[in-house]
Amino acid sequence: MGAKTSSAIASEGDRKPPATRRSRVSGIDRALQVIDYLYETGAPAGAYAIAKAIGAPLSTVYVIIDDLVEKNMLARNADGSLWLGARLYHYGLAYARSLDFMSVATHEMHDLCRQAGETVQLCGRDGDHMLVLAMADGPSHFQVASRVGTRVPLNWTASGRLLVGHLPEAERIELFKRCARTSPTGRAEIDAKTLSDAAGSAFQERLSIQVAESDYAVACIASPVCDRSGHCVATISIVLPEQKVFSDENHYTEHVRASAERIEKVMGWRNH
Repeated sequence: MGAKTSSAIASEGDRKPPATRRSRVSGIDRALQVIDYLYETGAPAGAYAIAKAIGAPLSTVYVIIDDLVEKNMLARNADGSLWLGARLYHYGLAYARSLDFMSVATHEMHDLCRQAGETVQLCGRDGDHMLVLAMADGPSHFQVASRVGTRVPLNWTASGRLLVGHLPEAERIELFKRCARTSPTGRAEIDAKTLSDAAGSAFQERLSIQVAESDYAVACIASPVCDRSGHCVATISIVLPEQKVFSDENHYTEHVRASAERIEKVMGWRNH
């Protein structure tokens, strides 16, 4: 191999390493850094101290703080120091209530699973769909297709009807006109008026039963969990082979209704 020319060596010497790409911190990241800093220190702080702690330009921090104060995410004290605002407190309360509900409901779900000897689910509403929130598998080898996180149209399931049963009739009809879909088995009702009537009746009776509407040979018996205002916030349901519903329906309906009532009582939503 020949020796390198002086010009080639000089050219290599002039080469610079590639510039490191400067990462840009988004506005929401900066806002979270400000909130996290106050949360972690546990005491009010001034804008300068916050800017220094999170490594941000003071001018940037001033803009973010003013915006957060305006939105009640932060509160400005008389001495100019900042602390967590009332809006964060309300978010925290809502989150705590959610955790409390899921803890109570999940405990009841497992109790019902043992009592009924079948798979039990907790379901909620996600827009035009029913969402499986939690699930306890029964001891049998019976397989349920709808696992945690499954979303299906409201008209396919017993729980779906209950979740909108508290709504005014006109609102239910409009909702089902928009979201009703044909199920894989072809047995799910799609007429909006019929669905609305069924939802209202099931909610009043605190019981909804569907057989093979969403899955072949699968039945579901559900009861609503209602908050203080009487709105259905979730359902608890027993999922089982369809032949068992016809052989001992009362056994399952009594258990699922009682479970829903116990959740409401523990949450303080039912006084009787």
